[in-house]
Amino acid sequence: DSAYLFSILRDGLFYLAVCPQEAGGPLLVLEFLHRIADSFVDYFGSPADETVVKDNFSTVYQLLEEMLDYGWPLTTEPNALQAMIRPPTVIRKVQQLVTGGSSHAVVSDALPSGTISNMPWRAAGVKHSSNEIYIDIVEEIDAILDMTGNVVSSDVSGTIQAQSQLSGVPELLLTFRDPSLIDDCCLHPCVRYSRFETDKVISFVPPDGKFELMRYRVTPSALASIHPPLYVQPQFTYNTNETGTTGRMVLHLGVRSVSSLIFSSSRKGPVSVEEVSLTIPFPKQVNTVKFDAPIGTVLFDEAAKMAKWTLGKLNANMAIKPQLVATMELQEKPESNPPHISLSWKIPLASVSGLTVSGLSVAGESYRPYKGVRNVTKSGRFQVRCN
Repeated sequence: DSAYLFSILRDGLFYLAVCPQEAGGPLLVLEFLHRIADSFVDYFGSPADETVVKDNFSTVYQLLEEMLDYGWPLTTEPNALQAMIRPPTVIRKVQQLVTGGSSHAVVSDALPSGTISNMPWRAAGVKHSSNEIYIDIVEEIDAILDMTGNVVSSDVSGTIQAQSQLSGVPELLLTFRDPSLIDDCCLHPCVRYSRFETDKVISFVPPDGKFELMRYRVTPSALASIHPPLYVQPQFTYNTNETGTTGRMVLHLGVRSVSSLIFSSSRKGPVSVEEVSLTIPFPKQVNTVKFDAPIGTVLFDEAAKMAKWTLGKLNANMAIKPQLVATMELQEKPESNPPHISLSWKIPLASVSGLTVSGLSVAGESYRPYKGVRNVTKSGRFQVRCN
């Protein structure tokens, strides 16, 4: 019999699923694999890589037991999972080492309180001393740039992430200033889909804690031209003589004074790009590499022939411009073009599409919660070609 193999890549780990031909569709399987990866991040923090999975194998095994039942997805809501399987903590691990107790995950015998209700994503009787709700509109840019900084291809997707600490059963209504910017969206089960279809507003009873309210793509008409906030200019040269083969890479990095991002009115001062880092693959023929960088730190993995240049926060008014110089000794001159450079960055209080929240109201409860909304733009799969 024929079967299908599905896979996703998250934090350096491949998640695989084998399904028969009559499985419930490829999107169901892919979404379930992403739910598993998200659950690992909720339990163990980010990144949920190979080391984390090995250190918490018993908890991983229990999570898979609860999330999958006879080959079908069962419990995938974070609140329901954490009600059944307690997340590992430092205190619990210390107690196990001192007492010599089992390292297996603690599984509750009772079902979560929301299992048999019409709101399985929210537990019953939620109470908080301070009530607050935070909304982040996070947009990611997937782009390929050439050596001169021009955009070869690009795409923008977004998520609305929420952090809720509200008592009782509140009814929330989220409205947008220009909902026509939203295209091809995916909603959390707590959202009333019919209301969104008719009025383009999000009416929902939120889960308790952190959750993803919606994923969406930006309408193509809103992305006429994208100018990234950073530019990268790499240059590779090689020289072969009687003593051997040497190479040199010079990489210039900077913040553009003008970009296509739309900034919040509350933003003050020059544009600052945060959490900037570059992953630079080197040819397999490289024996040794010496780095010189006036800004940031460089770590080189000799086995993978990969360098990571971490710079942190950059702005357009920096006195010292970021530059990385790498001197290489090689076995022979590479025949193929240099691999592509991956770039990672984040800019708070900025948006690509201009999607903003016009209102967030809370009904059904007597308290007045604290509410916070912000936009964040960051890189997704952001690559720079070196040829």
